[in-house]
Amino acid sequence: MLNDASNKENANSDVAADAAARPEQTVLLGLDYGVKKMGMALGNTVTQDARPFDILAMNNGQPADWDNLLGIIDTWRIGRVVVGLPLNMDGSSSMIAKRAHKFARRLAHRLMEQRIHVPVQLFDERLTSVEAREMAWELGLIKNERDPIDDISACLLLQSYLANPDHAEDIATYKAD
Repeated sequence: MLNDASNKENANSDVAADAAARPEQTVLLGLDYGVKKMGMALGNTVTQDARPFDILAMNNGQPADWDNLLGIIDTWRIGRVVVGLPLNMDGSSSMIAKRAHKFARRLAHRLMEQRIHVPVQLFDERLTSVEAREMAWELGLIKNERDPIDDISACLLLQSYLANPDHAEDIATYKAD
């Protein structure tokens, strides 16, 4: 009997050691910011992959339905939101980049108001839309120039973020009381 207890204790310590050695999984939400629509993608920090998720309607740069966006973050148990920052090619801030920054601050504030504990970061998204359109054409995902690719752009944004998370700019991290 004592031997069984010892074996269980060793097994439990092995499980605990395995769990401690594994990186903690975080589900990411990537947002390809736009004035009329915003692409969304989901990513995973353990598998280091991302996939297109949806396209959200925007009303002059703000979600047409904030509750929908906040609900997605809460329901999918998002651990971090990455908002694309559309900088100019020379790295300077564009008008749309300033609006994306403002959106990210508003999102962080709304998350805080809802007591949803999720950090928001900005990440350079230069050329993701161009790359997404080329990829979508090659894969036959779009049939004409006007077909939306915002969710694919968000996916590429997250893939870049996963490869270089240290290049992100923190907007806000809500800390529990």
